[in-house]
Amino acid sequence: MVVPPIKATEPDQATPYGGPLTVSGRATATAHPRYPRTDRRISRRLLPPAVAVLAAVLLLAAAHRARPAPYGDRLTVHARVEHATQIRLRTGRAAVQARDAETGRARWTHTRDGRRPLAVLHARVHAIALWDDGLVTDTRSDGRAVRWHRALPGAAGWLAAHGGRGVLRTLDPGARMLAVLTPERIAAYRTADGDLRWTLPAPAGCAFTPGRAAHSRGTLLVAQPCAADAPWTEQIVAVDDLGRITPGRTPLGNGRQGAEHPYTGKVVARSR
Repeated sequence: MVVPPIKATEPDQATPYGGPLTVSGRATATAHPRYPRTDRRISRRLLPPAVAVLAAVLLLAAAHRARPAPYGDRLTVHARVEHATQIRLRTGRAAVQARDAETGRARWTHTRDGRRPLAVLHARVHAIALWDDGLVTDTRSDGRAVRWHRALPGAAGWLAAHGGRGVLRTLDPGARMLAVLTPERIAAYRTADGDLRWTLPAPAGCAFTPGRAAHSRGTLLVAQPCAADAPWTEQIVAVDDLGRITPGRTPLGNGRQGAEHPYTGKVVARSR
């Protein structure tokens, strides 16, 4: 019996990748030049760290979504509108609500966890609210976002006893400036971004009365009763968007030019 010689197939004569090595008609393992076994080992080693990183990213994203809103804000939009419409604002026991002036349908509701709105002021595209913890918020009149928050220092106790009547006032016809009145001070904020522009503290022995204030020809007149022995005797103070109105003051310059209303209050921020 003649035993045929063992014949090995040359790699360059088989498939483009070398093909199986045949010995006596039996196929052995294929040597694939593009995907060596070492790449598979590396892939197995890198897979667990990659899965761990992906899991960490997903956990961080979930934690971010579950994070409570700043200041406890909860803004719920009930009806979107494509064009600007008039709204009417009202305060309830726990919410500020905007309703369509024509249809009466609810447009949006703004609440804060555990807080109650005391007053609300509609100034052009701003819905400005005062809350029982002394926080002032500005919500877009279309309900898309709460624009800014400002805290009134030391006012929570007084608000709890007297409410928010007269605390929120505009200082100019265009509602570019907001006055917040408390017994201790008058603070003016720019409605566009909540920037504090100036403050006017009450003189020694005197206190402002927010409920006794009125507009007259672009001027806000605020009652300022003083004690009998107080060195200050004026009972009314007049302010506008530039500050307190007195003869010879230098204007703060919040969008105006000239010196028709010089300023004598405390400047917090110069015009930008």
